[in-house]
Amino acid sequence: MMTDEHPIVPLDSRRAWDCPWYGVRTDRIRLPDGSEGVYNVIELPNAVWVVPVTEDGQIVLLWHYRYPLSKWIWELPAGGIRDSEPLLTAQQELREEAGGVAADWRLLMKVCTMKGIGNEYAYLYLATGVRLGATDHEPAEVMTIHLLPIAEVLRMARAGEIEDAQSVLALLLAEPLLVPSQ
Repeated sequence: MMTDEHPIVPLDSRRAWDCPWYGVRTDRIRLPDGSEGVYNVIELPNAVWVVPVTEDGQIVLLWHYRYPLSKWIWELPAGGIRDSEPLLTAQQELREEAGGVAADWRLLMKVCTMKGIGNEYAYLYLATGVRLGATDHEPAEVMTIHLLPIAEVLRMARAGEIEDAQSVLALLLAEPLLVPSQ
């Protein structure tokens, strides 16, 4: 049965921890059986992921060092939405991380990324007609930019070589709209 009813009711809330990128909220809640409990929620801004396709039909991928994982991973340009609309953030992230400017933009989907522990939503975009220029990485953004054929990137996504879930989803959603490069 589908309903808009909220079976878990917040009783009170407090900030447990904050940093410049995210925070943790601790809620005292009433559960459907009438008992009380505690739920910690990671609060962070919504974010964008961009599938950048160059004018000559290559996909721009980032080889990005991710400190929490202690490893390098393949991913798409992405970033948190601060004080702008999702599309403006997507355009900014493409420019900063890959030095890219796109001729056309298309929203592929909005999805929740942390359904059990947080409140972030991801806006997944396809950017086509991308031209690359200078990047503007933040100090913690340790990455290199790679241009790969569409078919190779889709193979990597399906083979688990791209581990970032939102990047994989965005690529697979974009697939019907892509013309494979040779």
